[in-house]
Amino acid sequence: MKYVRYIAYSLVLIGALNWGLIGLFGFDLVAAVFGDMTILSRIIYSLVGISAVVTAFSVYHCDSLPQSEACEYGNCN
Repeated sequence: MKYVRYIAYSLVLIGALNWGLIGLFGFDLVAAVFGDMTILSRIIYSLVGISAVVTAFSVYHCDSLPQSEACEYGNCN
């Protein structure tokens, strides 16, 4: 589960950076690399969205656990 969270955090970071580029410069990096709404770019967008949901639930999950149990899910200090 720990690796899934790291992958999810990484994909959320990539998505946030992409949205930052879109907001600041009007440049969509995913579309530039993989094509505008190709199947591969849609997969990337979907993975980023799923990662946001996983990240949201993992943050909530760690906050609701006692400290002794939270250590098993990663560093939830």
